[in-house]
Amino acid sequence: MDMIRLNEVVKIYHRGDQELQILRGVSLSVSEGDFVAIVGPSGSGKSTLMNMIGLLDVPTSGTYTLDGVDTQGLSDNKMAALRNEKIGFIFQQFNLLPKLTALENVELPMIYSGLSKSARRERAMAMLEKLGMAERSHHKPSELSGGQQQRVAISRALATKPALILADEPTGALDSRTGQEVLELIMQLNEQGNTIVLITHDNHIAEHAKRIVSIRDGEIVSDIVNATQRAKEAVRA
Repeated sequence: MDMIRLNEVVKIYHRGDQELQILRGVSLSVSEGDFVAIVGPSGSGKSTLMNMIGLLDVPTSGTYTLDGVDTQGLSDNKMAALRNEKIGFIFQQFNLLPKLTALENVELPMIYSGLSKSARRERAMAMLEKLGMAERSHHKPSELSGGQQQRVAISRALATKPALILADEPTGALDSRTGQEVLELIMQLNEQGNTIVLITHDNHIAEHAKRIVSIRDGEIVSDIVNATQRAKEAVRA
């Protein structure tokens, strides 16, 4: 089953009298359980494509189906509910609220899912424990290293048990060693069955994915299977 299906997606922005076409008829499918890297230089359209996949923006034309749900014509409230239910976000700058503890940050997206406070806290602790952060659960972001903050952010992304994890330059604010650790964590999440879409400008980062999609000037110019990662997956199976 396709987790993501974009069909002929066009995105046009208007600035005064100027019309800027950022996406030019993008079609893309991502299967459930896949790990896809979307790569491209600055200005290629990859950030706009990420916003479409993440339900942070809507196409000017074309269609987008997420986990079997046609998103065309959804109200803002229904779009937000679908986003909260289906997508876990991992951002480059972590986007943790500075006045909240690690535990409270992980709990935050679950507030909108209707879980009781005790259930939210129990699941948040379980996620932090899974990512090796249980002992730091009552620390605020300023008291954590960059790598620890990203682990909290990943815990938060997993808290609602989303169908899709969308990672936007997840190692961009980290040193190379810590970045590698975070990449390995993301790979482990994929091995556990999570569907991953990773946005990056770095081909070295993209090589950890099972499939590499390149975008340039608002169009997909290549879509290749990463034979090395697929072979590793086959060995593990």
